[in-house]
Amino acid sequence: MNALSSDTSDHVQTYFGNGFNWLHTLRNAWIITRREVRDSFRDWRIVVPIFLLTLFFPTLANFTSRVFINYFDKQGADGKEFIEAFLPLMPMLVGFFPVSISLVIALETFVGEKERRSLEPLLATPLSNTELYLGKVFAAMIPPLVAAYLGVGIYIGQMILGSQQWRPDFSLVVLIAVLTTVQALVMVTGAVVVSSQTTSTRAANLLASAIILPMSILVMGESILMIQPHQRYVLWYVAGGLLIVTTLLVRTGAGIFNREELLGRSIDEINLRWAWRIFWEQLTGITREERRAAKAAGRPIRPNPIRYYRRAVFPSIRNLRGASVCLLVAMILSFAGGWALSGKWQLPLENKDNNQILDDMRDIWETAQKDPQWVMLAVTQNMRVLFVATLLGAFSFGVASILLVILPFGILGYLMGNVTAAGISPVPFIVAIIPHGIFEIPAIIIAGAAALRLGSVTTKPPQNMTVGEAWLRAFADVVKIGFAVVLPLLIIAGIFEVHVTPKAVEWALTL
Repeated sequence: MNALSSDTSDHVQTYFGNGFNWLHTLRNAWIITRREVRDSFRDWRIVVPIFLLTLFFPTLANFTSRVFINYFDKQGADGKEFIEAFLPLMPMLVGFFPVSISLVIALETFVGEKERRSLEPLLATPLSNTELYLGKVFAAMIPPLVAAYLGVGIYIGQMILGSQQWRPDFSLVVLIAVLTTVQALVMVTGAVVVSSQTTSTRAANLLASAIILPMSILVMGESILMIQPHQRYVLWYVAGGLLIVTTLLVRTGAGIFNREELLGRSIDEINLRWAWRIFWEQLTGITREERRAAKAAGRPIRPNPIRYYRRAVFPSIRNLRGASVCLLVAMILSFAGGWALSGKWQLPLENKDNNQILDDMRDIWETAQKDPQWVMLAVTQNMRVLFVATLLGAFSFGVASILLVILPFGILGYLMGNVTAAGISPVPFIVAIIPHGIFEIPAIIIAGAAALRLGSVTTKPPQNMTVGEAWLRAFADVVKIGFAVVLPLLIIAGIFEVHVTPKAVEWALTL
C-alpha cells in the first residue's frame, strides 16, 4: 500500500508548496485520466446517450431559430435587429445542455466506483491523493467538454450552411467557447467534490441540485447579457469569476480528499452532540477536559470576562491576521477604484458656501441628537450588512463577503473624488468620517475577516482537522467575535456618529 504512505507528503502537494514538481504530478494524474476516459468511451451506455443528445439539441435549437427568424422577419427592421441579438443566445444554451446531462459522469467518479467495488485497486496505486484526485477531475471534464464543443459546432455549422446564412464574429465564437468551458469546469469540479464526500450515488445525485440550480440561474443572467450586444463585454468578467471558482473548487477537493476516509466511510450521519461540543468549546474557550476536571474537583467554572477575552476572543482575532490584511488591501483598492471612476462619471456638484451647507444639515443633526433611535438605526444598519456579508460569504468561499464589505469604501472614494474635482474643501467630509470611523472601520475589518475565514476555511482546513470541524470552529469564532468585539465597537461608533460627528463637522465648516 505505497499510496497510503504517500499521504504524509500530500499536504505539500495539495497546498502548492515550494519546490513542488507540478509536471511530475500532472504526468501521474494523466495516467488515471487516460484510464478513465478510455473506460468511459468504451461504455456505449454512456457514449450513445451523450452524443445522441449532442446531436439532438443543436438540431432542435436550429429548428427553433428558424421559427423565430421567420416570425420576426415579418416585423421589418425591428425584427431583424432582434434576430441579430437573439442568435448568439442559442449556441450558449446548446453548449450548456450536454454539460448538465453529462454531469452524471463526474458524480460517479468516486462514489460510483465505490459502489461497484472497483475503487480499492485504484486507491492502492502508488499515487498521492492529489495525483489521484486531479486524474479523476480531468477524466470527468473531457466527455462533457467534447459533447459541448460538438453541440456548439454543429449548431453554428447548421446556421452558417443553412438558409439563415448567419456569420457570427470570431470574438463572439471565442466568447461562447470560453463561457461553455468555464461553466463545464465549475459544474464538473463541483460534482467531483460531491462524489468524493458522499457515500452513495443516490446522495450524490440529490446534492447535484446544489450545482445545477445556481448554474441554471447564472445561465439565465448570462442570457440577458448575451441578447444585449452593448453589454456582452460583462460576460468576460463572468468567465473570469467562474475560472476563479473552478480553481477554488479544485483546491478544496484536493485538500479534503482522503482515500482512507473514502474507503472507511460507509454512511454519513448527523452527530449533533459532537457538533455542539466542538462549537461550544470554540465559543467559550473551555475544553472538554477542563470541564471534566472542574466537575471532578467539585468546583464550577465561574464566568470571568478577562479570562474569556484572553483565552477565547484574542486568540481567535489573532487567527484573522491574514484575512484582515487581505480585506484591508481590498478596501484600499476599492477606495482607489472609486476615486478613479469619479474622473469618468462626475456628479453635478456645486461649490456651495459652507454656511449654506451648515444651514441645510443643522436640522437633521438636531433631530438625530434628540431621538435615541438614530443610534440604534446606525448600529442595526451596520449589523445587517455584516450579517448578510457573513451569510453570503459562507456559500461563496468568502468572495461575497469581501465584495459587500469593500463596496462602501468604493462609494466613499467615488464621492471624495467628486468633491475634490468640484473644488469643494474635503476637510468637512474627512472630519465626518474620523470620529465614528475610529471604531466602525476596525469593527468592519474584524467582522469581514471573520466572514472571509468562514467561507475560505473549507479550501484549506487546518491539519489534523476535518472540514466539518474546521467550519464549526470558524463559525463559532464568527459568533464569538461578533458579540464580544464587533457589536460593542459598532454601538460606540453609533453613539459617536450621532452625538460627536455632527459637532465635529459643524466645527470644520465654521473654520
